[in-house]
Amino acid sequence: MQLFELICLFLLMLYYMYVSTAASSSPSLNSCHGRFHLNGMHKAGDVVVGGIFQVHFFSVSPDLSFVSEPEQLPFFFVSFDVLGLRQAHTMAFAIDEINRNSKLLPNVTLGYSLYDNCLTLGVGFRSALALISGQQEQIVVGKICGSPSVLGIVGDSSSRHNIAISSVLSLYRVPIVSYFATCSCLSDRQMFPSFFRTIPSDAFQVRAMIQILKHFGWTWAGLLISDDDYGFYAAKSFQNDLSLSGEGCLAYVEVLPWSRDLTELKRIVDVMKKSTARVVIGFAHVAPMIILMEEVVRQRLTGLQWLVSEAWTASAVLQTPELMPYLGGTLGIAIRRGEIPGLRDFLLQTHPDSHYNSSDENSLVNQFWEFTFQCRFAPPPAGWVENGGALCTGEEDLQSVETEFLDVSNLRSEYNVYKAVYALAYALDDVLRCEPGRGPFTENSCATLQTLQPWQLVYYLEKVNFTTSFGDQVSFDKNGDALPIYDVMNWMWLPDGRTEVQNVGDVKKSEFNGEELRLHEDKIFWNSDSKKPTRSVCSENCPPGTRMVRKKGEPICCFDCIPCSEGKISNSTNSLDCFSCPEDFWSRPQHDQCVPKKTEFLSYEEPLGMCLTAASLLGTFICAVVLGIFIYHRSTPIVKANNSELSFQLLLSLKLCFLCSLLFIGRPRLWTCQLRHAAFGISFVLCVSCILVKTMVVLAVFKASKPGGGASLKWFGVSQQRGTVLVLTSVQAAVCTVWLV
Repeated sequence: MQLFELICLFLLMLYYMYVSTAASSSPSLNSCHGRFHLNGMHKAGDVVVGGIFQVHFFSVSPDLSFVSEPEQLPFFFVSFDVLGLRQAHTMAFAIDEINRNSKLLPNVTLGYSLYDNCLTLGVGFRSALALISGQQEQIVVGKICGSPSVLGIVGDSSSRHNIAISSVLSLYRVPIVSYFATCSCLSDRQMFPSFFRTIPSDAFQVRAMIQILKHFGWTWAGLLISDDDYGFYAAKSFQNDLSLSGEGCLAYVEVLPWSRDLTELKRIVDVMKKSTARVVIGFAHVAPMIILMEEVVRQRLTGLQWLVSEAWTASAVLQTPELMPYLGGTLGIAIRRGEIPGLRDFLLQTHPDSHYNSSDENSLVNQFWEFTFQCRFAPPPAGWVENGGALCTGEEDLQSVETEFLDVSNLRSEYNVYKAVYALAYALDDVLRCEPGRGPFTENSCATLQTLQPWQLVYYLEKVNFTTSFGDQVSFDKNGDALPIYDVMNWMWLPDGRTEVQNVGDVKKSEFNGEELRLHEDKIFWNSDSKKPTRSVCSENCPPGTRMVRKKGEPICCFDCIPCSEGKISNSTNSLDCFSCPEDFWSRPQHDQCVPKKTEFLSYEEPLGMCLTAASLLGTFICAVVLGIFIYHRSTPIVKANNSELSFQLLLSLKLCFLCSLLFIGRPRLWTCQLRHAAFGISFVLCVSCILVKTMVVLAVFKASKPGGGASLKWFGVSQQRGTVLVLTSVQAAVCTVWLV
């Protein structure tokens, strides 16, 4: 609601209060300054409870030229809402039931004063003013217009109406308990300190819908909202909650027009058609949805899964054979269904006043009678009888006609009305049970029935806690919201063309388990050939072995999948990063799992093993043949001249070097792993030491052949040669020993 409207309504209230005060204090005023012609139902009592319901659709605007007296409301009624009247009668039934209960409010009789808001803010606001100020058109007592004011109000049905009405009623701390207003903005205790409701707020409804999205893996959805507070606050909640949870994204958010703006409607349907989102969330009222569906049918947009709010989940006007190809399988959040024993018998007692006229207090019943039986009470409108119209006798049988008024099989909003009345009754009962000197107010005082103020009732309402006969607990949190619970409904399209709305689960919040969603998936009807839930994602899950990379400028649900680099893995879907495998592990070729490293070794069966074995044996054989020849010819001058001892050592070390290569072939064992490096190192050093000593001996011989060089040979005798080879080999042996240890 615009700030200007709130200011105007507030000024209207102040002016009305001023007129009331002037009327009571001025002796010259002998009659009411003005009268509100409101349709209603009334019953006297020690304490009067107010109620505001939608019984008529008020759509024709009156003439506001102010050149003549504005016409009164009954001339602008367009259609009768039977369900609204049933809600009003549910309140009357609850009060009657409480009056018959000897344990609740003993010795106190509750009365009621119920008004029709005609689906118009101005009328609903007038009704609220009439209730809290005690102003009524037909009573003049002691020159003061008025009747006893109410201590609490049940209503209104619309969030928009409640925002306006509660803004003013909260100034006087008059408690108002709504049965149908869901806007999360009404949970603001600073703005609406005396507002309560028995229906969950949209904030919980949004979270319930997000749980359904998460349950079916729908991470990519479109959102359609109505052009009012109901839709805008829902859109804000969706964007915030989805962002915080990271469970999904909105492909688009579109605001539905209230009028038939064909250009805008075509644009919205085009967006829905081009989007890859197969799930559409409808958080709007029935009227704009009806207008949208006309364009959906015209463009034959099928294949969408609808997830809708409580505003039109149970709307029969959309459950037609023409719309079922498009809306079949819809999942919706619905107000909790309850049972109210005895309500139907009470409704059957509804009876009109045969002496009805438009100014009667209980005119709503007579109007319902005329609407149901298509007759008119006397005196009828001009020409009614002449045109074949029937006159109402008041003796017509209500059970003889088919009317929703008597259908108590699906009580939802009525159940909330029932709980709202009982909440006020229990709060009032707590007031009267207060012990003097132990009260909650100043100086431990208590309120009495004669001195009770509305703000005192607010105190007790905040502490109300009771359980209905249906088994539901009713209490209010710090924001005035009741413990939330919703039913999950499914639109089933039957083979004969009929539609059935069935309960497939519920979502509720308890003090101990938090928010909990329960779904019976086997009962859900899916409007697809596969008879399975549709898939609605912006990007498919990244397979293991890849990582997510956000698409620039797109929501977080839209991404690309990049394979992990060599040596890294990703073993979960939608992983943001890859990680390295631990030591002694390596990644599979798919990069999705770390596996232990295999023990690989050179075998004799492999070509490389065969070649290495052949080369080793061939080298060993050649060395052995040469060694044999040298041993056989050891006494010959050529062998002696070649330093036979070093030659024998060299050939032996070469054989050992060739044979050491065989230790590297075959499955590793402890002794081979320890021996292969040490044996080859020592053998190789022995071989190199022999070559080094032989070279040094040759150099010494060449030096000795020169004059004066004979002394150099004494340093390279047999003992020195053996000692040099032994020392050099021992150093390598010591190094290998340390390494092995």
